[in-house]
Amino acid sequence: MDLKKMDITMPCGWQQCALGHLVCRKYTRRRRRRRRRRRRRRRSCLCNFRFSPTMASSTTGDGVSEAQTGKQSKKTKNQVDESDLLTVPNGWKEPRFSRDDNPRGLLEESSFATLFPKYREAYLRECWPLVEKALGEAHIKSSLDLIEGSMTVGTTKKTFDPYAIVRARDLIKLLARSVPFEQAVRILQDDMACDIIKIGTLVRNRERFVKRRQRLIGPKGSTLKALELLTNCYVMVQGNTVSALGPFNGLKEVRKVVMETMKNIHPIYNIKTLMIKRELSKDPDLRMQSWERFLPKFRHKNLAKRKEPKKKSVKKEYTPFPPAQPESKVDQELSTGEFFLRESVKRRKKMEEIKVKQAEALTKKQEERNKAFIPPKEKPLMKKTIKAPVDGKLDIQAIKDRVRKAKTKKLGAPPMNPAPPTSTTDKKKKKAKG
Repeated sequence: MDLKKMDITMPCGWQQCALGHLVCRKYTRRRRRRRRRRRRRRRSCLCNFRFSPTMASSTTGDGVSEAQTGKQSKKTKNQVDESDLLTVPNGWKEPRFSRDDNPRGLLEESSFATLFPKYREAYLRECWPLVEKALGEAHIKSSLDLIEGSMTVGTTKKTFDPYAIVRARDLIKLLARSVPFEQAVRILQDDMACDIIKIGTLVRNRERFVKRRQRLIGPKGSTLKALELLTNCYVMVQGNTVSALGPFNGLKEVRKVVMETMKNIHPIYNIKTLMIKRELSKDPDLRMQSWERFLPKFRHKNLAKRKEPKKKSVKKEYTPFPPAQPESKVDQELSTGEFFLRESVKRRKKMEEIKVKQAEALTKKQEERNKAFIPPKEKPLMKKTIKAPVDGKLDIQAIKDRVRKAKTKKLGAPPMNPAPPTSTTDKKKKKAKG
């Protein structure tokens, strides 16, 4: 009997089952919940009873299985297995993504675009054929718009690798940030990644920002080269960004060093820590241990003295009572006795005080004026010379010798024994005299 065909409306909360009986919906929901709970219990029981065939076969001398007696050995085995899982075998590489993994290709086409500065236009125009060739191997189309100043990459129908478009996007980003093509093309490899760190907004003062950025590069690029060798990454500092290209672990260290350098922590401290970590990683015994005891701990020392204020305000002792109320003019006059004087006497006193102040001001002004008429102290024209004592007679011959020596010491003077001139004019003069 079908109630729907008979146009009979069912009561609220009831439904018709397959046999045609009216059933309450609440009870059907409860039955379903009970069934689900029973299934879960059965599954949990089965999971508890499952164990490997080696454990079932291996028993102790008394016939008791190791699963019952050797709980501690089971824990140690699990610990060893976890440590083995953390290690990657030497020479292992993730298999390359091929067309067999995705034979049907991508459902939708996607594209990315990025702008580049004007000074990169000439270089990009030269290397763009190489970019197209590298992206063509992954079946990705690329275009360079010199009028708009942008680079665009997009997928095609032949593209089978879904992550290839993301790598192409990173490639054009690196090219826009002055990374050479020879280094930027490495991003297309599976084990490579890139990171563009923005450092322009980390320091407000422009001069301080330039100094810290230069500190990251180091003298003749030595600091940057050491960082590249320790992290196996290529690092490019350009303008307000730092572009890094390399493995994931190296990029993490590069970002840490760059951010701390911008926070006024010298990069040499982090480089020293990286060198120690590199040596510790070679020791297999220290692989599962903490390295904190080997790493140096550099504390920030603020050697600059704190500027002290010129006027030091001395704090008064705290008292719960408020200060005494200042005396009014009437109280002051009462204390001195001026309140009881006549007004004429008060005026006279005020006038006397004013006259005294005027007299003091006049004397000061007169002294300043008289300073201009005071003659300065003159220096003596002739210095007093002390005459040397005369001992006996003067030696005339010694004085003559001194005069001759003084003549020879003059600049540009002829030598002591000049060579006789050998000119014809001198001979003629001698003959004429003779």
